Amino acid sequence: MQLHNPKSHNRPGQWRTVFAVLAGGLLVTACNRQVQAPPRPAVEVGVVTVQPTSVPVTTELSGRVSAVRMAEVRARVAGILLKRNFKEGTEVKAGDLLFEIDPAPLQAARDSASAAVAKAEANLKDAEVKTARFKTLVEVNAVSKQDYDSAVATSSQAEADVLSARAALETASLNLGYTKVVAPISGRIGTAKVTEGALVGQNEATHLAVIQQLDPIYVDVTEPSAELFKLKDELASGHMQSDSVDAKATVLLDNGREYRELGTMQSSEVTVDGSTGSVGRRALFPNPNRDLLPGMFVRARIEEGVRPNAFLVPQTAVSRDSQGGAMVMLAGAGNKVEPRVIVTDGAVGDQWLVSTGIATGDRVIVKGLQWVRPGMEVKPVPANAAPAHAVALSTAH
Repeated sequence: MQLHNPKSHNRPGQWRTVFAVLAGGLLVTACNRQVQAPPRPAVEVGVVTVQPTSVPVTTELSGRVSAVRMAEVRARVAGILLKRNFKEGTEVKAGDLLFEIDPAPLQAARDSASAAVAKAEANLKDAEVKTARFKTLVEVNAVSKQDYDSAVATSSQAEADVLSARAALETASLNLGYTKVVAPISGRIGTAKVTEGALVGQNEATHLAVIQQLDPIYVDVTEPSAELFKLKDELASGHMQSDSVDAKATVLLDNGREYRELGTMQSSEVTVDGSTGSVGRRALFPNPNRDLLPGMFVRARIEEGVRPNAFLVPQTAVSRDSQGGAMVMLAGAGNKVEPRVIVTDGAVGDQWLVSTGIATGDRVIVKGLQWVRPGMEVKPVPANAAPAHAVALSTAH
């Protein structure tokens, strides 16, 4: 006989009830926890407070080095080159004897011219004596007036012959002097173009050597005319100031090293190159150690002036939109993130010069940009690397 246990039929239903109660309790607990969760703290970002500053404005241009003075030494008379009296690549002074040309033929020509002068002077003396005698005789009608006039003409011709002979003598003396070729200027002389024994000056002034004055020295650069006129307009409008008559310049060598001597701008061309649209400018640099040599390619940084009340922001704070426009994120009112479109005029070291879009006291976010979105609340703290004073606004060409 099997006994019926009523509890055995209700056990599954009891378990279902228990599970439902437990699930409901867990759901209520989770909801309570969600409601009671503390608010998420604001993201901490590093900011830089923008203040106006004075920014030096520089222009970086490419150019070449050229000598202040250059003279080509040439043979002015024909003859055989006998001697070279200098060491190539050394400094020479104006008047130093450089070459000697065989003087013998020219010495003979000078002697002949000197003899011609003596002969002409003797003829003049004879003509003058004859004219004086005829003058006395014609007064007493001892000679005809025609003979006297002929004597006067002969005397004048003899005087002209003397002048001509003396001019020929002077020319011969000059040519004889040209056999000693001297330095026309002081500077460094290059290699000799001819050697001893060569015939020089035959039908042309033979090129013998080149002397270049290297201290001081020029750096010639070119600048687009539009940029030059823009700088002039900024100076005229007061957006840029310059307190120097001659702008300062610095040379940057090929290896990136900055030349130790500071130069000054000397002049600008008065015409624009029609093929390039550029204007030539020239700077003068001391060159005591001859570090700069003619023909070297260099870059010159010219200090055009100072832009007062300028705003600078770190380059790391500036992003670009899809159209290439510049934008920064600000910690605005209520510490809410505010996007701001700006216009930059150029780089100043690791910062951008901002012409529009920034005002005094704006807090530019420079750190933590990857965590922020427009409108969200942030906790601004001073950035560790605040922007330093500007070195120079550089415009490279």
